[in-house]
Amino acid sequence: MVDADEVETATYSIEGPDGDSDELELPPGLIDLLREEDESRETVVGDMALVSFVQQAHAAVHHTQGEPDEEVVAIEEKARDLFEERLGITFEQATGHSH
Repeated sequence: MVDADEVETATYSIEGPDGDSDELELPPGLIDLLREEDESRETVVGDMALVSFVQQAHAAVHHTQGEPDEEVVAIEEKARDLFEERLGITFEQATGHSH
């Protein structure tokens, strides 16, 4: 049995447009569980980040009480567009979720 302390990790860097950066440490094996043969690990990390952001935007617009702010709705729509552009499928197709 492999102990969690024995699992290898790799560090991925995230840099913003203003030059600020952060790092994320993940087990490469976790990324490999999610990637297609022709995808790089970096692409999978980016895809997963986008999926998470779109899920959060979706929740902010469709699963909170009251009417969402118009700007939040526009942000969610743009995030969905970027999702479809990058992944080639809609958010609904990817998640089986509709409004």
